[in-house]
Formats: sequence, structure tokens, C-alpha cells
Amino acid sequence: MRFLSAYPPTIALLICSWLSIPLLGQDAPNPANKYLDAYKQYLAVLCPIPADSIQHFVYFSRDREAIIDHPFLDHPRFVGAQIMYSWRQLEPQKGKYNFSHIKEDLRYLRKHQKKLFIQLQDVTFDPRYKAVPNYLLDPAYDGGVYEEISEQVKPEGWVAKRWNEAVQERFRLLLNALAKEFDGKIEGLNLQETAIGATAEKVPGFSESKYLAGLKANMRAMKEAFPNSTCMIYANFMPGEWLPWEDKGYLQSLYEYGEEIGVGLGSPDLLVRRKAQLNHPLKFMHEGEFSVPIGIAVQDGNYVAKTGADQDYQEENDRGEDQHKNKVPLLHAFAQDFLKVDYMFWVNQAPYFVEDVLPCFDSTN
Repeated sequence: MRFLSAYPPTIALLICSWLSIPLLGQDAPNPANKYLDAYKQYLAVLCPIPADSIQHFVYFSRDREAIIDHPFLDHPRFVGAQIMYSWRQLEPQKGKYNFSHIKEDLRYLRKHQKKLFIQLQDVTFDPRYKAVPNYLLDPAYDGGVYEEISEQVKPEGWVAKRWNEAVQERFRLLLNALAKEFDGKIEGLNLQETAIGATAEKVPGFSESKYLAGLKANMRAMKEAFPNSTCMIYANFMPGEWLPWEDKGYLQSLYEYGEEIGVGLGSPDLLVRRKAQLNHPLKFMHEGEFSVPIGIAVQDGNYVAKTGADQDYQEENDRGEDQHKNKVPLLHAFAQDFLKVDYMFWVNQAPYFVEDVLPCFDSTN
């Protein structure tokens, strides 16, 4: 989750929370800490990871060339690759689609008896890059995107205006075109995370209710287009809401809607000690009873209990602690037992995938 910093509790909310403490009683537990120690029951788990029913994928983000001759191709526990393709890449001109990269990757993976899981990108975490086609930047689509700005007033990336009905319609047409080529041929596809930093004050035309409705429209369009491949949305945080203190029912509504229409629920960033994740997506995965697939992604930084949004995180050399300890057994056990996931997406981040992930899976049946 990259836009978490956009949702700190407000001063008013903190004051109200502080004033309400006496009503809870001196010894009443803090509901924000409900699952804070859940990970501890898995600390003793060690490698190797035993056989399980989880479908394990390797997440390559947009680095699709990295699948070539990758060691996961010869590993029976990893069933495929999750690769991100941007809307801009797939629809370079309005109504003109280019799926050549998907076809190429699918052919290569099939040669190695591996599957493809598509992540469809409409949000970026780089201010230099927009994930939507240029034609969407037209006033007919209200500019198509808005620029995400951090609390430090720094540009963080660009977000498709998912709440705009004209943008939704173009996204629906993209999904339909993809489905004609790939439904039933790919293992699945997922929509990017729901967390954004938009507010009605910062982004004209935005409202929380419109955003929720837009996400549901995209979920419905995806499921209607892809009846034979797994459909999933990364439902992690919602603007205007911060659980457990400020609960407007938005995130809960997405989990309920996914179960209702057959769209799987997932989340980036398996962070087992952070209250933000524990009180939002991980809570709903743990507490819910689902017939739809549940997935969790171990993304950049998660191998050292961080995310790309952490300002003190250095991707190339940060091991997060003086003496690195392999967290893969803990992450797997938490995902399997506490979250009961059907899919895990392990990021291909050096050196952790080769040094930590592969050895944990190598000596199993």
C-alpha cells in the first residue's frame, strides 16, 4: 500500500477518541490493538514450508522480461507469474488495443507449464508516469487522472478517476477486449489497490460515495467480462475511513460486494505487525467467511517488514534490522492459517526471493 500516508487520523478524531476512553473503562482493551499480537503464534515456524493448497505466484510488477530463465520456472511449488500491464500499454490509442506483451508472456509461461495472473494498472507511484492512455487526459473524461500529493507536498503518482462514469465505461471496454482474448486462458486478473488520497476538497468532482460506486462498477464489469478466470480486487483502504475509529462501512461494503458477485478479495503488503493493515484488509480476510478466492501479496519491502511508502526504506540495501532473519515462514504461516488465503503473490525482489523464499520452498514434498 503506497498511499497510506494520505490518511492520518484527524485532530478532532483523536480528541474524540481520547474523550471516549473513560466510557470504555480503565481496563477496556484498545480495539485498534485487537490483532496486534496475532503474528506471535507463528514465530516458531521454520523452513521448509510444508505442502499446502495455496497457489503461489511470483510477482514481477512491470519487469516482465525477468521471467526469462527465472529459477521459479523449474520449481513445482510456484504455479506461475503475476505481471502488471498498464492501461496505457494495452490501449495506446482509443479503441485500438495491443495485447502483444501478454500473448508473448503467456506463450513463454505455457512452455514451462506455468500460469499467468494479470495485474491491471491504472494507478502509478511515480509522478513521471501515467498509467492511462493519453486520450483519457481530455476534458471529456475530466482529465482522466489526478495527481497524488504526499503530506510533504511532494508528487507521488497519478490515479485514474475511477469515480468518473466516462472513465469507467472506457475501462469496461478494455476489460471486454481483454476477455475476448484471454478469459479462461489466464489464471486470473486483479485490479490495483483501492487506497487513494483523494478528497472532495483536493479533487473537484470526487466524492467518497462516487468512488465506492466506481470501484463496484469496475468489479462488476470485470466479473461479467471474465466468467472463467479468477477475478480479484486489492481492497485495502478507502478514503474518508480509518478503522476502527472512523468506520463508514466502505471497505466492509467492498468485501461484501465481492462475495456477492463472485470477485475475489486481496491486498498488497503482508505486514503482520502493522495496525493499519491489521485493522483494514487483514481484519476482513480473517473475520470473513468467503466462497470467493482470497489473495495476499508480499510486495517490495515486505520481506523486511516495510513498504515502498516508508521514508526510511532503501530498496537496494535495507534489510530492516541489524541481523536479518528470514520472515518467509512467518508470512506463509500467517497467510495460510490466520488469513486462509487461496493465492500468495511473492515479489521477485533481490536478494530476498532467491535467498529467503526459494530455500524455504525447496526441501518440501
